[in-house]
Amino acid sequence: MSRTLVIGYGNLDRGDDGVAFEVINALRRKLGREPLDDEDTGQAELGSETDTLFLRQLVPELMDTAAEYDELIFVDAHVGENARELEWTPILPELVPSAFTHHVNPATFLALIRALYDRSPAGYLLSIRGHEFDFCRSLSAATERMVGPAVEKILGRLSSEGRARAVGTLGRVDKAAGVSTNHG
Repeated sequence: MSRTLVIGYGNLDRGDDGVAFEVINALRRKLGREPLDDEDTGQAELGSETDTLFLRQLVPELMDTAAEYDELIFVDAHVGENARELEWTPILPELVPSAFTHHVNPATFLALIRALYDRSPAGYLLSIRGHEFDFCRSLSAATERMVGPAVEKILGRLSSEGRARAVGTLGRVDKAAGVSTNHG
């Protein structure tokens, strides 16, 4: 059985930076699970074929858990004038320097899992464009509209993985493409 861990992270008190929390909870509803509350990360419920977590930031302490999965989908907010509303990026393991000691980006997270656990889960970053990052606990209308499409993108990935496993053709085409990112 192939296992996927969907890891959302962001700051619930900074407007659109909390979009991953909404995506994780909408995904949990689609999977028939109760949504997380503000203080619950979801770690107590791990053990399914598809698991979900929400954290304030992507931290190295999660690597021990994440190393048990075949695929990791990271969900986060992004900014940028020319950025698309929804970005899906395959991630390759790559050490990328960080100014923070308890925060890593997805590429470094995967590189550390490979180095420490000799495991190479496939990695993908689903990022949603944030428009407002003021101190508040609500999403801007533009970012909120992208929660549904983000969940559908994840579900599409999960169902395509299931189809590929069923016919025995699961490959890592994305790795062969050599796509990487420095987003963090």
